[in-house]
Amino acid sequence: MKKIVSLFFSFCLSSILLGQNDTACNLRISLLTCSPGQELYSTFGHSALRVRNNVAGTDVIYNYGTFYFDDPSFYSKFISGKLLYFVSIDSFQNFVYEYQHYQRGITEQVLNLSCTEKQKLLIALQENVKEENKYYKYDFILDNCTTRLRDIVFKNAGNSIITKNILEKKGTSFRNLIHNYLDKSYQYWSKLGIDILLGSPLDKKISNTESMFLPDYLLKGFDSTTISGNPLVAGKMEILKPAPGENKTPLFSPFEIFITLLLTIAALSFFKSAKTFLSIFDFILFFLAGSLGILILFMWFGTDHPECKNNFNLVWAVPFHFIAVFFIYKKRNWVKYYFLANSILLFLSLILWKWLPQEMNSALIPIVCLLLLRSYMRYKI
Repeated sequence: MKKIVSLFFSFCLSSILLGQNDTACNLRISLLTCSPGQELYSTFGHSALRVRNNVAGTDVIYNYGTFYFDDPSFYSKFISGKLLYFVSIDSFQNFVYEYQHYQRGITEQVLNLSCTEKQKLLIALQENVKEENKYYKYDFILDNCTTRLRDIVFKNAGNSIITKNILEKKGTSFRNLIHNYLDKSYQYWSKLGIDILLGSPLDKKISNTESMFLPDYLLKGFDSTTISGNPLVAGKMEILKPAPGENKTPLFSPFEIFITLLLTIAALSFFKSAKTFLSIFDFILFFLAGSLGILILFMWFGTDHPECKNNFNLVWAVPFHFIAVFFIYKKRNWVKYYFLANSILLFLSLILWKWLPQEMNSALIPIVCLLLLRSYMRYKI
C-alpha cells in the first residue's frame, strides 16, 4: 500500500513539473536594446527583457528603468542619490510605440535557454516585480536598469557561463566608455559637467562584466557569451530602425570658450586701466571656483553617489576661495600669501595633470591657468 501511495505522489509531482516545463518551453525570452536618444538621460540607450508566451498569447516587457517623476521630492532624491527605481511590467506594443515615437531603434536578442532555465528566469522576474521587492536604489554604473538584467539572466542561466572579451583595449575605465558616448553625440558640455562632479571611482579599470553597465555592451556581452558551450543568443533581429542622427556640434566647445577667456584676461592684465574690471572679475572668478568646490564636497560627503567620492577637481576648485574672496579687497598679509599658496598649488597641479589619480577634462586647463594667473596677480598687488 505504501508503495502504491509513493508511486501516486511521484506521478503527481512529475505531472506538475512536466506542466511547468511545457509552459516554460512555450516562452520566448529576449533582451531588448534600445538605441540612444537626443536627451542626456537617454544618451546611453536602454535595456529591457521581453517575455512572450505563445500559448497564453501574452507579450510583456520587464523594465528596471522606471521611477516616479511626479514625486514632489524627485529632484532632492536624485541629487542626493536616494532616488528609488523599480521594475515594472508593460505590454510589448506600448514599449515599441514609445520608442517609435522618439524614433529610437530596438534590437532583439532571443535567449537560447533551456525550459528549466526559462522557468527559473521567469520566476525570478515575477518575484522581483512584487511590491515588496521591486524597488532598488539606482547607481549609474554599479546597479542600474542594465546591470540588473545582466545579473538576473546570468544567475538563472545555469553554470559554465563564459563571455569573450568585449572591451576594445586593456585598461578601459568607466569614464572612457562614458566619454565615447558623449563624444559621439557632441555633448562636450555634459562631458565637462560629468568630469567635474564624478571623481576617481569613475577611472577604475573595469572588467568585461563591469562594462555591461551600458546597454550596447550588454548586447555585445550576450552575443559573446556561451552557456555550457552553447551560444546564449539564439537569434538577433532589428525591431525598430533608429532615425538618422541629428546631433549637432555645439557652436563653441568648453575649451574654445575657456581659452578665449584666458587670453582676454591675460591681455587685460597688462593694462592699468583695466584694474577695476579685473578686481570685479577676480571676485566673480574665485567666488565661482569656491562655490564649485563646496558643491564637489557636498556631492562627495553629502550624497549616496559613490562615483562622486575622491574628486581631485578640488585641487583647482578650492572651497576656501568662497571665504577668501570676501577679503580680496582688504590689504591683509594672509590674503596675499593665500593667493601665493594657491598659485603654487595650481602650478604643481598643471605639471602633474596627466599623473593625477583621476582623469581630468582637458578643457579645464585654460581655467586652471586663469586661476593661476589671477592668483599670482593678487599676490603681486
